[in-house]
Amino acid sequence: MIDPSSAPRGRNHMPRRPARRLAQRLVALLLALLVALTGLAAVGTTSATAAARADFAPMRIGDTGWRVRQLQSRLHQLDLHSEVVTSRFDRETRAGVATFQRRRGWDADGVVDERTWLKLTSITTEPTTEALHNVYTPGRPLLQRGDTGMWVRQVQARLSQVRWFEGRVTGRYARSTVTAVEGFQAKRRIPVTGQVDRRTLTRLKEMTRTPTRAELFNIVATGPALDPRCTTGRAMCVDKTSRSLRWVVDGVVLKTVEVRFGSDELPTREGAFAVFRKSRDHVSSLYDTPMPFAMFFSGGQAVHYSPDFAANGYDGASHGCVNVRDRAAVAWLFDRVRIGDEVIVYRS
Repeated sequence: MIDPSSAPRGRNHMPRRPARRLAQRLVALLLALLVALTGLAAVGTTSATAAARADFAPMRIGDTGWRVRQLQSRLHQLDLHSEVVTSRFDRETRAGVATFQRRRGWDADGVVDERTWLKLTSITTEPTTEALHNVYTPGRPLLQRGDTGMWVRQVQARLSQVRWFEGRVTGRYARSTVTAVEGFQAKRRIPVTGQVDRRTLTRLKEMTRTPTRAELFNIVATGPALDPRCTTGRAMCVDKTSRSLRWVVDGVVLKTVEVRFGSDELPTREGAFAVFRKSRDHVSSLYDTPMPFAMFFSGGQAVHYSPDFAANGYDGASHGCVNVRDRAAVAWLFDRVRIGDEVIVYRS
C-alpha cells in the first residue's frame, strides 16, 4: 500500500499559499495608495476652497470698479437697482444689497460678502456688454402714436409734471405726445423712439407722483389759489384770506363753505394738520357751548357748525375753531371726512 504523503507531486499540486499572500499584499498596497491619493486630493480641494474664500474681497459703500458695475447690473435684474450702472458703490447699491439680504433672512448690512455674491450670481445671468456699458436697445412699446385711453392720460399728466408735455391732457397719443416722449427719452439716454416702453415708463414713474383727477381731466380750481399742500390727497383747505373752507380730493374742489376764525386773542392756528378726532354732538367742556359735527385738528381747535355764526355772521369770532354756518354743508362734510385727512390753514 502506498503512503499518499510519499507520492510524487505534479504541477497541479503546487502549494498556493505564497501566491495568495502576494495578491493580498498587492491589493492592500493599492488600497493604501488609493486612500493616500484621495486624501491628498481632498486636502488639495479643501485648501483651494479655503484660499478662494480668503481671496474674496467684500464690497461695500464707497468701493469702485468693474466688480461693482457687475453687482449693480445683477441687482437690476432683480429690480433692486436702476438700469444705469456707475461703478460706484453708492447708497442705492447698498439699499439694493440690503433688500436682497433681508428677503433671505440674513443680516441686512448692505455689504456684499461671499455668501451674498454666490447667491446673487446663482439666480441672475451674466450681464451683457450692453448692460455693463449702459447701451440700451428699445423695448416692446406699451403705448405709441394712435393709442387712446386712461393710460395715455396718465403718461401725459406725468410728462406735464416734469415740463415735457404742454397743453391739455387728452388721452390721445398724438404728435405732441410723441415729441414729449422723445425729449424725455433723449434727456435720460433711453433709445429715442417716441414710444413708451417699460424702461421709459419706469423712469417716468420714478420722477413723478400719481396724477390727481384735476391733472388728468384739466380741472381748474375756482376762487383763490389753493395752497399746494391741498392739491394731493384729501384735505380741508381753510383759507383765512377768502374766509372759506374747500373740501379738496385729488386736487378737485368738491365743496366750498364760508367760515370764520378765532379772535386776535385766541387765533386759529395756521399750518398743516390732520383730523385726529370726530364728534357729531360735541359740547365744549371749556366753554360749555355746543360744537356739532366737530372735526378736531389741533388740540381743542376743530372745524364745526356754529349756531352763533349762523345767527350773527362775522359780527363775532370763535375761540380758535373754524366755524361753519351752513349746517347741512358741515353735516355733509362730517360724513365724508376721515380720521387722518389733512387740514391746511393758510392765507392765499
